[in-house]
Amino acid sequence: MGANGNGHKKGEFSITQDAQAMLVKAERDQVETVWDRFQAQQPSCGFCETGLSCRICAMGPCRIDPFGEGPQKGVCGADADIMVARNLARMIAAGAASHSDHGRDLVETLTAVAEGKAEGYGIADPDKLQALAAEWGVEVEGKDELALAGALAYAMEEDYGMRKKALQYVTRAPAKRQEIWAGLGITPRGIDRETSEMMHRTHMGVDNNWVTILLQGLRNSLADGWGGSMIATDVSDVLFGTPQPHASQANLGVLKEDHVNIAVHGHNPVVSGTVLQSVEKEELVAAAREAGAAGINLVGLCCTGNELLMRAGVPQAGNHLMTELILVTGALDMMIADYQCIMPSLGEVAGCYHTRMISTSDKAQFPRFDHREFHPETAQATADQLVRDAIEAFKNRNPDKVNIPVEPMDQTTGFSIEAILGALGGTPEPLLDAIKDGTIRGAVGVVGCNNPKIKHDYAHVTLMRRLIENDILVVDTGCAAVASAKAGFKNAAAKEWAGPGLRKICDAVGIPPVLHLGSCVDNVRILTLLSALANALGVDISDLPVAGSAPEWYSEKAVAIGAYFVASGVTTHLGPMPPVAGSMNVVGLLTQGLEEHVGATFAVEPDPEKAAVILMKHIEAKRAALGLDSREVGEAADTAAPATPAAPVA
Repeated sequence: MGANGNGHKKGEFSITQDAQAMLVKAERDQVETVWDRFQAQQPSCGFCETGLSCRICAMGPCRIDPFGEGPQKGVCGADADIMVARNLARMIAAGAASHSDHGRDLVETLTAVAEGKAEGYGIADPDKLQALAAEWGVEVEGKDELALAGALAYAMEEDYGMRKKALQYVTRAPAKRQEIWAGLGITPRGIDRETSEMMHRTHMGVDNNWVTILLQGLRNSLADGWGGSMIATDVSDVLFGTPQPHASQANLGVLKEDHVNIAVHGHNPVVSGTVLQSVEKEELVAAAREAGAAGINLVGLCCTGNELLMRAGVPQAGNHLMTELILVTGALDMMIADYQCIMPSLGEVAGCYHTRMISTSDKAQFPRFDHREFHPETAQATADQLVRDAIEAFKNRNPDKVNIPVEPMDQTTGFSIEAILGALGGTPEPLLDAIKDGTIRGAVGVVGCNNPKIKHDYAHVTLMRRLIENDILVVDTGCAAVASAKAGFKNAAAKEWAGPGLRKICDAVGIPPVLHLGSCVDNVRILTLLSALANALGVDISDLPVAGSAPEWYSEKAVAIGAYFVASGVTTHLGPMPPVAGSMNVVGLLTQGLEEHVGATFAVEPDPEKAAVILMKHIEAKRAALGLDSREVGEAADTAAPATPAAPVA
C-alpha cells in the first residue's frame, strides 16, 4: 500500500470520533481512503458538474461552454437545456432501476418460498401477507400461506410489466395526488416500462423537448417510489418481519475484540437475513470458541445493516464513508457484500489486514473479493460456510493492528408505519392533533448518503439538531439514520435536545425525537405515512407541513428518491448541487416551476444551518395555509457556527 501523504488533521473530514481515529490510523498504516482519492480528483470537471457534457453517442463526447465563448450545441445539435435534461433523466432511470431491481429480487425470493425452494426463508409476518393480498386483489379464500405468497408474488411481478394503466400502489396516494399525476400524464404504468421509456427518450434523436424529458423523469421516479421500492419494503416485511421498536447500538464500538466480527454490507436482506441465522447456530458459535473467540459478532453497514437493525437489533457499525474505515480497525474478520454503495476500493484496503471480502450477488462483483453467489435454494448452506471461513480468518488476525476506537452509542430503532401507528393507539389522530395545536410544528424526512464533498455526517447531524430543537419531528433512513444514531439522537437522553413541544410528545409516546424508518428503499414508508395523514385531513400531501432533505447525497438512487418525493408533493432539500446548473431553464423548473404543477419543488443549499431555516420557513408557510398558527423563522447567519452535536458523536 502507498502512503496517502495528505496529513489528515483530526476533524478535517468527519465530525465523528471513530472516523477521526481511523483516519489517523489509516495514514499510519499507509492506507488510501475515499478522501485521498477525492482530493486527487480536484479540480473536478466543470462541464460534468453543470451537466454540460454528453457521452450518449459516438459522435461526441460533446460539451457546451457555459460562458458562451465555446460550443453552444453538441454535434447532434442538442443545446444546454436538452443536454442537462437528458443527463438528469438518465440519473433518475439508473436510480429507479437500482431500487426496483432490489424489489424484484425480493419478489423472486417470495416466489421461491411459495414453491418450497428457499431453505432458510419463510413467512415472518403472515398478517401483513394477508393484508397485502387483499390490497392487491388476490383471492384469499381457500389458499394456505404459501399459496397466498405465490399468488401475491405473481401479482407484484405484473407491476414490472407493461400491460397496466397504473401501478397498484398508486391507490395508496390521496385522490387529489392521483388526479395531479393523471392531469400531467405521469401516472406510472409499469416499473420496467418507465425506465425503458426513459432510456429510449434520451437516446440521440428521440425526445428533444427538455420539459417532456423531465416529466418522464418524474414518471420514472414515481414507478420506483410507488412501485419497485414500495414492493421491496412490503415484501421484506413479509419475509423477515415488520419492524417494531427495540434497543440497539451504533458506531465502530459495536465491534468486539474477542469475537469473530462479521459485517454485512449493501442493501439486500435476502443475503444478510440468512447470515444472521447462521451466526446464531450453536455449532458455529462452538466452532468460534474452539478457535479462541468468545463468540460471533454480526454488525451492519449501510442499508443491509439497517434492514437487520430494524428487524433484529443487529448493531450498526457505520454508513457509506465508514466502510473503508471499519477495515482499518484491524478487527473485522469478514465483510459480506451484496450490491449498491459498495466501493471497489474495499478489496485493496482489506489487503492491508486479514479481512476476508465476499461478494454474493450475480450482478455485483468487486476487485479482490471472493465471489460466493447466494441463491434461495442454497443460501443457508452458503451462509454457514462463510461463517466457518470467517472463523478461520479470525485465527489470522494480528492483535497489534487492532484498534476499536470508541464505545458504542445506544439507540432505539424499528419504527415501521405499523409501529408508529401502534404507539399512537392505532390511528394517526394523536400526531395530527399535535401538529394542529402546534406542539409539533411539522415533520422532515432526512435521508440519503454521505458525500466526501461535505464533512462526513456534519450536514446530517447539524440539520437534524436544528430541526428537533425547533419542535420538528425528524424521520430518517439510510446513511442519514446511522449519522443520527451515532450522534445520540435516538437514545433515551435525546429528548433533552428537542424543543419543549417535541419533548412533550417524546415523553408521552416514549419515542426519541428522531425516528428510524429503515433502509433507503424504506423511504416509501414516509410516503405511506404522509398519505395516511393527508387522507385523515382530507387534503393532498403537498398541503401538509412536511418536507424532505438529502443533505449529503451522492448516488443516482438519491436523485430518483428526491424526484419521487417532489412529484408526490413533498418539497425536498438537497445539499450538493445536482448536475443541472448548465441550464437555467431546468434549474428554474426544478426549483420554482414544479410548484405550480405538483405543489412542491427542490431547494439546494449545502450549508445545513441555512437549509434548516429554509425547511422551517416552508413548514410554517404550510401551517399558515392550513389555517394553523405560524411562527416567524429567523435567517441563518451568513457564516454559521458549526452546530454542537446533541450528544458526544462517536
